[in-house]
Amino acid sequence: MIDAPKNLTKNILIGLILGFVVGSLLFYTDFVPSSADDFVEKYIFQLGGDIFMNLLKLLVVPLVFFSLVTGISSLGSSQSLGKLTFKTVGFYLLTTGIAVSLALIAGSIFQPGSNYSSDIVMAAPTSLPQGQGIYSTIVGIFPSNIIQAMAENQMLAIVFFSILFGLALNKTNHLTGNLSESFAKLNTVFLQLIVMIMSFAPLGVFCLIGKFVIADGLDIFQDVLAYVVLLIALLLFHAAFTYSLFLKFVGGLNPLIFYRKMKDVALFAFSTSSSAATIPVTLKTVNQDLGVNQNVASFVVPVGATINMDGTAIMQGLATVFIAQMSGIDLTLFQYVQVVLLAVATSIGTAAVPSAGTITLIIILQQFNLPLEAIGIILAVDRVLDMLRTSVNVTGDAAIACIVCLLYTSPSPRDVEESGFAACA
Repeated sequence: MIDAPKNLTKNILIGLILGFVVGSLLFYTDFVPSSADDFVEKYIFQLGGDIFMNLLKLLVVPLVFFSLVTGISSLGSSQSLGKLTFKTVGFYLLTTGIAVSLALIAGSIFQPGSNYSSDIVMAAPTSLPQGQGIYSTIVGIFPSNIIQAMAENQMLAIVFFSILFGLALNKTNHLTGNLSESFAKLNTVFLQLIVMIMSFAPLGVFCLIGKFVIADGLDIFQDVLAYVVLLIALLLFHAAFTYSLFLKFVGGLNPLIFYRKMKDVALFAFSTSSSAATIPVTLKTVNQDLGVNQNVASFVVPVGATINMDGTAIMQGLATVFIAQMSGIDLTLFQYVQVVLLAVATSIGTAAVPSAGTITLIIILQQFNLPLEAIGIILAVDRVLDMLRTSVNVTGDAAIACIVCLLYTSPSPRDVEESGFAACA
């Protein structure tokens, strides 16, 4: 068994606090000369944060590939794989639909954008990346060049190829001298490499938080306080209430114990703002702490990091209502339904990297001719909010992994106790 660094949660929390304190001192005081501020920002916070994120991103593609291939090739039969896939994707799409619906209902009730005039002058970025349409998203799932897809981190294409490769390996394992065992060993190596990198997580978190605070301070929250407060409340409600209902009534699990064991994952996801970068931590926690079968976890978690974006869907739904209200536009019930469908579709195609969901928001705004300039006001507060919704995303990945494993394996009470499910049962 691969052991995680000792006191990881404590050390990451210390890194968070120190990064916030140091960044605030440099931003709000004249504690040191401006030249020293620039040096700290560039050569400590930015350099340290970029190195840490690059190390994590370095292993994301091979980890997703080997995890999926290992999980699928070990499932036993194509019938089992189909059953697992159906339940996994079904639960992910269901929770995402619930998430965006909650955002639309709350936005309609509390109306966070009603205090703004329609002719407000909003600062928009000089250039925005073009949103990827639904057609392009679907086509992008089927890569013409898997090497290029891996080089460009096209996660949907990588997931699709990994599933195909794992299925082929599953069917030909008896002809290849049990080649799946070699992939399982390689997967273990990459997991160990992640653990080694995770030893530096407190330093990485210190730099990431400090970089944000020293650059922007806390003033960015003033203009959109209502939107920020409501979005935070919705994210916390969805993570605490919706997942609890699924865990309790669908999986028969104890939500309180689940959340206690998920604290490391949620905190790390908050720090990195990347579901993909958090995959190794999520896999370890789901398998070793929550007792989910390794084969099931290796399939459900990477797929969830790609298609399960509940936090992103909540942001897109609430942001759409917020911008519509700010522009003096009333959305109809049919348009609300369209928002739900588009938010689910765009969240599936959203890359598991920081702030990617804000860019896919363009698709929804264009659908209803809402002002794209309003994205400027969303981007102003998105960094911290992206941290929180990433924590929601990975919490959903772990919750669905537990539920799918129980439904997929249908363990007896004795099996539950012996497998580790007793920890959350």
